[in-house]
Amino acid sequence: MTLETWTMFFGWMTILNFGFLFATTIALMAFRPAVARIHNRLTGLDEKDLNRAYFGYLSNYKVLALITSLVPYLALKLL
Repeated sequence: MTLETWTMFFGWMTILNFGFLFATTIALMAFRPAVARIHNRLTGLDEKDLNRAYFGYLSNYKVLALITSLVPYLALKLL
């Protein structure tokens, strides 16, 4: 595979990862009461703990997306 192919791959992966992160963030903000009710029934966690879990999920996903897609893309663009 060529350098251009890898660059395009990581570019699209970055777009998809951050698009998913954005959609998930918007969904959690817009539908938090309904989502929290469902997750409360599934896990037994109260709303305060669920909010911490949501924040942890979003922050971990953001860091993972940065490390696995954006950083390699930028490194390939610099070559």
